[in-house]
Amino acid sequence: MIHPEPPSLADLLRAEGLAKTYPQARTPALSSFSLSVGPGEIVGLLGPNGAGKTTAISLLAGLLAPDSGSVHICGTDLFKHPRKARKWIGLVPQRIALYPSLTAAENLSYFGSMYRISGRELKARVNACLETVGLAHSAHGRIDAFSGGMQRRANLAVALMHRPRLLFLDEPTAGVDPQSRNMILDRLAELSRSGVGMLYTTHYIEEAEKICSRIAVIDEGRTIAQGAPLELAHAHPGCSDLGQLFLQLTGKALRD
Repeated sequence: MIHPEPPSLADLLRAEGLAKTYPQARTPALSSFSLSVGPGEIVGLLGPNGAGKTTAISLLAGLLAPDSGSVHICGTDLFKHPRKARKWIGLVPQRIALYPSLTAAENLSYFGSMYRISGRELKARVNACLETVGLAHSAHGRIDAFSGGMQRRANLAVALMHRPRLLFLDEPTAGVDPQSRNMILDRLAELSRSGVGMLYTTHYIEEAEKICSRIAVIDEGRTIAQGAPLELAHAHPGCSDLGQLFLQLTGKALRD
Protein backbone atom coordinates (compact mmCIF):
# COMPACT_ATOMS: atom_id res chain seq x y z
CA MET A 1 0.00 0.00 0.00
CA ILE A 2 1.42 3.39 -1.03
CA HIS A 3 0.52 6.08 1.44
CA PRO A 4 -1.37 9.18 0.27
CA GLU A 5 0.29 12.58 0.20
CA PRO A 6 0.69 14.15 3.64
CA PRO A 7 -0.93 17.46 4.42
CA SER A 8 0.90 20.52 3.08
CA LEU A 9 2.98 21.76 6.00
CA ALA A 10 5.85 24.19 6.42
CA ASP A 11 7.82 21.49 8.25
CA LEU A 12 7.94 17.77 7.58
CA LEU A 13 9.89 17.42 10.82
CA ARG A 14 9.71 19.58 13.91
CA ALA A 15 11.58 18.47 17.03
CA GLU A 16 11.62 20.58 20.17
CA GLY A 17 13.53 20.20 23.43
CA LEU A 18 14.61 16.58 23.01
CA ALA A 19 16.70 15.13 25.83
CA LYS A 20 18.04 11.64 26.44
CA THR A 21 20.29 10.20 29.12
CA TYR A 22 21.18 6.51 28.94
CA PRO A 23 21.12 4.34 32.09
CA GLN A 24 24.38 4.50 34.04
CA ALA A 25 25.58 7.48 31.97
CA ARG A 26 26.96 10.49 33.82
CA THR A 27 26.01 13.04 31.18
CA PRO A 28 23.10 13.35 28.71
CA ALA A 29 23.56 11.89 25.23
CA LEU A 30 21.28 14.66 23.96
CA SER A 31 20.09 17.83 25.67
CA SER A 32 17.57 20.51 24.60
CA PHE A 33 17.81 19.43 20.95
CA SER A 34 15.50 21.24 18.53
CA LEU A 35 15.43 20.98 14.73
CA SER A 36 13.12 21.34 11.75
CA VAL A 37 13.23 20.02 8.18
CA GLY A 38 11.05 21.46 5.42
CA PRO A 39 9.95 19.88 2.12
CA GLY A 40 12.91 19.47 -0.23
CA GLU A 41 15.38 20.59 2.42
CA ILE A 42 18.53 18.64 3.25
CA VAL A 43 19.70 19.45 6.76
CA GLY A 44 23.15 18.21 7.72
CA LEU A 45 23.74 17.03 11.29
CA LEU A 46 27.46 17.25 12.02
CA GLY A 47 29.46 16.39 15.10
CA PRO A 48 32.50 14.43 16.28
CA ASN A 49 32.25 10.83 17.47
CA GLY A 50 30.01 10.57 20.52
CA ALA A 51 28.41 13.97 19.93
CA GLY A 52 24.86 12.59 19.92
CA LYS A 53 24.11 12.28 16.20
CA THR A 54 22.93 8.67 16.21
CA THR A 55 20.93 9.25 19.40
CA ALA A 56 19.23 12.19 17.69
CA ILE A 57 18.37 10.09 14.62
CA SER A 58 17.06 7.28 16.82
CA LEU A 59 14.77 9.65 18.73
CA LEU A 60 13.55 11.42 15.60
CA ALA A 61 12.73 8.11 13.93
CA GLY A 62 10.90 6.83 17.00
CA LEU A 63 13.40 4.05 17.74
CA LEU A 64 14.07 5.52 21.18
CA ALA A 65 11.78 7.34 23.60
CA PRO A 66 13.09 10.70 24.84
CA ASP A 67 13.27 11.71 28.47
CA SER A 68 11.58 14.94 27.41
CA GLY A 69 10.69 16.89 24.29
CA SER A 70 8.46 16.36 21.27
CA VAL A 71 8.70 15.29 17.64
CA HIS A 72 6.09 15.96 14.96
CA ILE A 73 6.25 14.29 11.55
CA CYS A 74 4.01 15.93 8.94
CA GLY A 75 2.05 17.45 11.82
CA THR A 76 1.59 14.14 13.67
CA ASP A 77 2.97 13.62 17.18
CA LEU A 78 5.49 10.79 16.78
CA PHE A 79 5.25 9.52 20.33
CA LYS A 80 1.46 9.75 20.68
CA HIS A 81 0.67 8.33 17.22
CA PRO A 82 3.80 6.40 16.16
CA ARG A 83 2.21 4.23 13.47
CA LYS A 84 0.65 7.19 11.71
CA ALA A 85 3.83 9.30 11.90
CA ARG A 86 6.26 6.57 10.83
CA LYS A 87 4.52 5.98 7.51
CA TRP A 88 6.10 9.23 6.26
CA ILE A 89 9.62 8.26 7.40
CA GLY A 90 12.37 6.44 5.53
CA LEU A 91 15.45 5.42 7.54
CA VAL A 92 18.90 4.65 6.15
CA PRO A 93 20.85 3.41 9.19
CA GLN A 94 24.59 3.62 9.69
CA ARG A 95 24.93 -0.15 9.58
CA ILE A 96 23.74 -2.16 6.60
CA ALA A 97 20.23 -3.31 7.54
CA LEU A 98 19.75 -6.02 4.92
CA TYR A 99 19.54 -9.81 4.94
CA PRO A 100 22.92 -10.90 3.51
CA SER A 101 21.77 -14.28 2.16
CA LEU A 102 18.89 -12.73 0.20
CA THR A 103 19.17 -10.97 -3.14
CA ALA A 104 18.67 -7.25 -3.53
CA ALA A 105 15.22 -7.79 -5.04
CA GLU A 106 14.25 -10.21 -2.27
CA ASN A 107 15.30 -7.71 0.40
CA LEU A 108 13.25 -4.94 -1.19
CA SER A 109 10.27 -7.24 -1.64
CA TYR A 110 10.40 -8.29 2.01
CA PHE A 111 10.60 -4.76 3.37
CA GLY A 112 8.02 -3.53 0.88
CA SER A 113 5.58 -6.20 2.07
CA MET A 114 5.98 -4.84 5.61
CA TYR A 115 4.44 -1.61 4.28
CA ARG A 116 1.60 -3.70 2.83
CA ILE A 117 2.72 -3.23 -0.74
CA SER A 118 1.90 -6.32 -2.77
CA GLY A 119 1.37 -7.81 -6.23
CA ARG A 120 2.21 -5.77 -9.30
CA GLU A 121 2.67 -2.66 -7.23
CA LEU A 122 5.35 -4.37 -5.13
CA LYS A 123 7.21 -5.62 -8.21
CA ALA A 124 7.06 -2.17 -9.80
CA ARG A 125 8.40 -0.48 -6.66
CA VAL A 126 11.26 -3.00 -6.36
CA ASN A 127 12.26 -2.39 -9.97
CA ALA A 128 11.94 1.39 -9.67
CA CYS A 129 13.97 1.63 -6.45
CA LEU A 130 16.73 -0.62 -7.74
CA GLU A 131 16.86 1.46 -10.91
CA THR A 132 17.09 4.64 -8.85
CA VAL A 133 20.26 3.47 -7.08
CA GLY A 134 21.84 1.85 -10.13
CA LEU A 135 21.29 -1.76 -9.07
CA ALA A 136 18.73 -2.94 -11.63
CA HIS A 137 21.39 -5.12 -13.26
CA SER A 138 22.20 -6.72 -9.89
CA ALA A 139 18.64 -7.32 -8.70
CA HIS A 140 19.21 -11.07 -8.33
CA GLY A 141 22.65 -10.84 -6.73
CA ARG A 142 23.03 -11.76 -3.07
CA ILE A 143 23.78 -8.93 -0.70
CA ASP A 144 26.78 -10.74 0.81
CA ALA A 145 28.37 -10.79 -2.66
CA PHE A 146 27.95 -7.03 -3.13
CA SER A 147 30.70 -4.49 -2.68
CA GLY A 148 30.39 -2.01 0.17
CA GLY A 149 29.13 0.67 -2.20
CA MET A 150 26.48 -1.62 -3.66
CA GLN A 151 25.29 -2.56 -0.17
CA ARG A 152 25.01 1.13 0.76
CA ARG A 153 22.95 1.80 -2.36
CA ALA A 154 20.69 -1.19 -1.63
CA ASN A 155 20.27 0.14 1.91
CA LEU A 156 19.01 3.41 0.42
CA ALA A 157 16.71 1.61 -2.01
CA VAL A 158 14.94 -0.17 0.87
CA ALA A 159 14.24 3.16 2.57
CA LEU A 160 12.57 4.46 -0.60
CA MET A 161 10.17 1.56 -1.11
CA HIS A 162 7.12 3.23 0.47
CA ARG A 163 7.77 6.70 -0.99
CA PRO A 164 8.62 8.46 2.28
CA ARG A 165 8.35 12.24 2.52
CA LEU A 166 11.15 12.45 5.11
CA LEU A 167 14.45 10.57 5.04
CA PHE A 168 16.84 10.06 7.94
CA LEU A 169 20.30 9.17 6.65
CA ASP A 170 22.96 8.14 9.17
CA GLU A 171 26.33 8.26 7.37
CA PRO A 172 24.95 6.70 4.16
CA THR A 173 28.27 6.96 2.26
CA ALA A 174 30.62 5.65 4.97
CA GLY A 175 33.37 3.47 3.52
CA VAL A 176 32.22 3.51 -0.11
CA ASP A 177 34.13 4.18 -3.32
CA PRO A 178 33.94 7.61 -5.01
CA GLN A 179 31.63 6.35 -7.76
CA SER A 180 29.03 5.01 -5.31
CA ARG A 181 29.34 8.13 -3.16
CA ASN A 182 28.75 10.33 -6.20
CA MET A 183 25.68 8.32 -7.24
CA ILE A 184 24.18 8.40 -3.74
CA LEU A 185 24.64 12.17 -3.49
CA ASP A 186 23.15 12.68 -6.96
CA ARG A 187 20.11 10.58 -6.07
CA LEU A 188 19.61 12.49 -2.82
CA ALA A 189 19.72 15.77 -4.74
CA GLU A 190 17.04 14.43 -7.11
CA LEU A 191 14.86 13.38 -4.18
CA SER A 192 15.28 16.83 -2.67
CA ARG A 193 14.10 18.47 -5.89
CA SER A 194 11.00 16.23 -5.77
CA GLY A 195 10.13 17.58 -2.32
CA VAL A 196 11.56 14.90 -0.03
CA GLY A 197 13.06 16.38 3.14
CA MET A 198 16.20 14.85 4.65
CA LEU A 199 18.25 14.84 7.81
CA TYR A 200 21.78 13.83 6.88
CA THR A 201 24.64 12.86 9.20
CA THR A 202 28.16 12.53 7.84
CA HIS A 203 31.82 12.86 8.76
CA TYR A 204 32.57 14.06 5.23
CA ILE A 205 32.37 17.84 5.55
CA GLU A 206 32.59 18.34 1.78
CA GLU A 207 29.38 16.31 1.38
CA ALA A 208 27.51 18.62 3.74
CA GLU A 209 28.81 21.66 1.85
CA LYS A 210 27.72 20.13 -1.44
CA ILE A 211 24.16 19.02 -0.72
CA CYS A 212 22.95 20.60 2.53
CA SER A 213 20.98 23.85 2.55
CA ARG A 214 21.38 24.08 6.31
CA ILE A 215 23.56 22.40 8.89
CA ALA A 216 23.44 21.89 12.65
CA VAL A 217 26.65 21.18 14.56
CA ILE A 218 26.24 19.26 17.80
CA ASP A 219 28.78 18.34 20.46
CA GLU A 220 28.35 16.69 23.84
CA GLY A 221 24.64 16.35 23.11
CA ARG A 222 24.01 20.05 22.49
CA THR A 223 23.50 22.12 19.35
CA ILE A 224 26.37 24.61 19.18
CA ALA A 225 25.73 26.17 15.75
CA GLN A 226 23.01 26.11 13.09
CA GLY A 227 22.55 27.84 9.73
CA ALA A 228 23.46 27.81 6.03
CA PRO A 229 26.96 26.30 5.60
CA LEU A 230 28.87 29.22 4.10
CA GLU A 231 26.96 31.91 5.96
CA LEU A 232 27.66 30.14 9.23
CA ALA A 233 31.35 29.74 8.42
CA HIS A 234 31.77 33.39 7.39
CA ALA A 235 30.07 34.51 10.60
CA HIS A 236 32.95 33.06 12.63
CA PRO A 237 36.30 34.90 12.43
CA GLY A 238 39.06 32.89 10.78
CA CYS A 239 36.71 30.47 9.02
CA SER A 240 36.40 30.42 5.25
CA ASP A 241 34.63 27.08 4.94
CA LEU A 242 32.62 24.52 6.87
CA GLY A 243 35.63 22.36 7.66
CA GLN A 244 37.43 25.19 9.42
CA LEU A 245 34.26 26.09 11.30
CA PHE A 246 33.77 22.51 12.45
CA LEU A 247 37.28 22.30 13.91
CA GLN A 248 36.97 25.72 15.53
CA LEU A 249 33.73 24.73 17.24
CA THR A 250 34.58 21.16 18.24
CA GLY A 251 38.38 21.34 18.62
CA LYS A 252 41.21 19.40 17.01
CA ALA A 253 41.69 16.84 19.77
CA LEU A 254 41.08 13.22 18.76
CA ARG A 255 37.78 11.71 19.98
CA ASP A 256 38.55 8.03 19.35
